[in-house]
Amino acid sequence: MLLRDYADAMTIPDYQTLMLPVLKTAATGETSVPLAAEVIADQFALTPEQREELLPSGKQRLLHNRVHWAKFYLSKAGLIASPKRGVFKASDAGLVLLAQNPARIDVSFLKTYPAFAEFYNQSPEANAVDTSPPAHAQPSSSATPEEQIDAAQLLLTNALKGELLARVLDQPPAFFEYLIVQLLVAMGYGGSHEDAARQLGKSGDGGIDGIIDEDRLGLDRIYVQAKRYAVASPVGRPEIQGFVGSLVGLGATKGVFVTTSTFSKLAQDYAKGLQHRVILIDGYRLTELMIEFNVGVRLNRVIEVKKLDEDFFDD
Repeated sequence: MLLRDYADAMTIPDYQTLMLPVLKTAATGETSVPLAAEVIADQFALTPEQREELLPSGKQRLLHNRVHWAKFYLSKAGLIASPKRGVFKASDAGLVLLAQNPARIDVSFLKTYPAFAEFYNQSPEANAVDTSPPAHAQPSSSATPEEQIDAAQLLLTNALKGELLARVLDQPPAFFEYLIVQLLVAMGYGGSHEDAARQLGKSGDGGIDGIIDEDRLGLDRIYVQAKRYAVASPVGRPEIQGFVGSLVGLGATKGVFVTTSTFSKLAQDYAKGLQHRVILIDGYRLTELMIEFNVGVRLNRVIEVKKLDEDFFDD
């Protein structure tokens, strides 16, 4: 297998797989998470894209996060020492372990160290109970804590999107126009709910369901088409062409086509090639926007995740 083929086939190792490489890197001298991550990325022949891949939260590189947690767990076992802020190296115990040439270091192995066992047995992970969703959708035990949080949030968000779309489809057609008014105003269009309600759904022009001001002063307008279709009935190119024809007839340059369904590939390609600015919002994107702008949803719970304030402890 060519090196490039190997790299393409390689995935970013989980944090337990990284424990031994992190310890070996730390045994060469003082290092840091970014430096160790680069060394390990070379060892595993990761691609540039894999090296830059972020956690779902977008706040940290995935590889750096996994190296950090591998280092953290190793330190709890006494195998890693931190002589100063942001720097770590293998401890005497870590060097002794490496001299034994272990094939792998993971959580099960670290439990043989009393200090780590005491730490681990006090953590929620040790007593976690598996309460269902399917294995492919739930956080993996090989995931870091941040990955588990992100995976759980993604799971809940995807479930919420499905619920939202189902509820929208259960409502009468007039509710769909009401929803779009609420969403566009929440996004900053239309001035007020009353102004937006007067504009949307009152046009009567062929192919246009409504008009909404782009800004509070009404300096520009957006023309809206709303189609409440079943998920299995995609919007095709003819519907988009009809909408664009109406825009041309009205001398308009901007339009939004919203559906609870999807858009066919031909419809999407046609919209991309237009001189007019036509935005397609399918059911999935609609629910994303509803969640982002708090339309039809409410906050259920906020979880604060705190970390050590290094500046507090600096001299």
